[in-house]
Amino acid sequence: MGNTQHLSEFKSILQENILQYWLKLRDPEGGFYGEVFSNGDVIKNAPRGVILNARIIWAFAAAYRALGNKEYLDAALWAKEWFLKNFVDHENGGVYWSVSASGEPLESKKQLYSQGFAIYGLSELVRACGDKEALEAAIELFRVCQRHFADRRNGGYTEALARNFSPLEDMSLSAHDINADKTMNSHLHILEAFANLYRVWPDPELREAVVSLLDIICRKVMAPDGHLQLYFKNDWTVIPGAVSYGHDIETSWLMLECAEAIGDEKVIGFVKPYALRLGIAGNEGLLPDGSMRYEKFTDGTFDDSRQWWVQAETVVGNLWLWKYHGVTSAYDTAMRTWDYIREKLVDFEGGEWWWAILPDGSIDRANPKAGFWKCPYHNSRMCLEALKVLESQ
Repeated sequence: MGNTQHLSEFKSILQENILQYWLKLRDPEGGFYGEVFSNGDVIKNAPRGVILNARIIWAFAAAYRALGNKEYLDAALWAKEWFLKNFVDHENGGVYWSVSASGEPLESKKQLYSQGFAIYGLSELVRACGDKEALEAAIELFRVCQRHFADRRNGGYTEALARNFSPLEDMSLSAHDINADKTMNSHLHILEAFANLYRVWPDPELREAVVSLLDIICRKVMAPDGHLQLYFKNDWTVIPGAVSYGHDIETSWLMLECAEAIGDEKVIGFVKPYALRLGIAGNEGLLPDGSMRYEKFTDGTFDDSRQWWVQAETVVGNLWLWKYHGVTSAYDTAMRTWDYIREKLVDFEGGEWWWAILPDGSIDRANPKAGFWKCPYHNSRMCLEALKVLESQ
């Protein structure tokens, strides 16, 4: 199967193309710069988003755990210091959505999604080096989620709240999303965060929250056809939305990983068939060139752009289908998508990956190389997961 060659490729792209690129974006005055245009221009005074900065912590901490390069740990700690000082609301709790390059709050709303990624990044740093400050901050953010976002009546969590945790009229996560009380995306990533925190802080309430979130994704978020439903009212009534192939395939492996983090065979046994169905459904978006299309709209038409994160999750999802579900063809599917990534999305000259390949085959140069949503998370995680799966064979 060419495992040796593929291992070398994944490690090279991770270290030389992705992480080396992000190491150069350290701001000597603290943290990391907030935006880089597709032409390579670094916007040093750009606003800084909480998602980008939490994912930087995660990526370098996870890379250090896997590869032992102290430069990665130093970068994660550097990111953590600025993050805890500037993104945490020290008066009300929780983390802001964005701050200025000098650390002043800009968008002060409290998005559930951003609390999740803060927990995810900080807990990964705890896994990497036992950082006590990161652990205390992650535990406090979990308590913020339970205290302010948890819906005790209907289950799950509210999508967003104001700075002081009062209700918001517009809770939408991005311009791409509709305004909904609850979303698939935030529940997936709060699950991911809680499960990662449980690995370093096996608290009973945290365990209960992880198990409840797994049940919600399997029984409420997944549709009968195996795809994920994206938007919901408070009572989990579905608000019609697109099919997101990238989220289907991402959730198929993440939900199983989160079940395994709990270490309960009964929970794993419950989740596994749902994960398999979801992975198979996600692969319906595969295109003949090995890439994965972005979305299917409610009118049956498609967005055939090949976004960087969707391709990365397609590789991981299919490696998990191959290793954990015995879908023998999934290995070749993963490697065909990997070939597409290397040929089309990886910028070997400028570093990192392009945002997307457009339906006409051209590079999407309108979107940034680094920014609020363009982070070293999906692609570095893909490389790390691929190394883990292939090295175990």
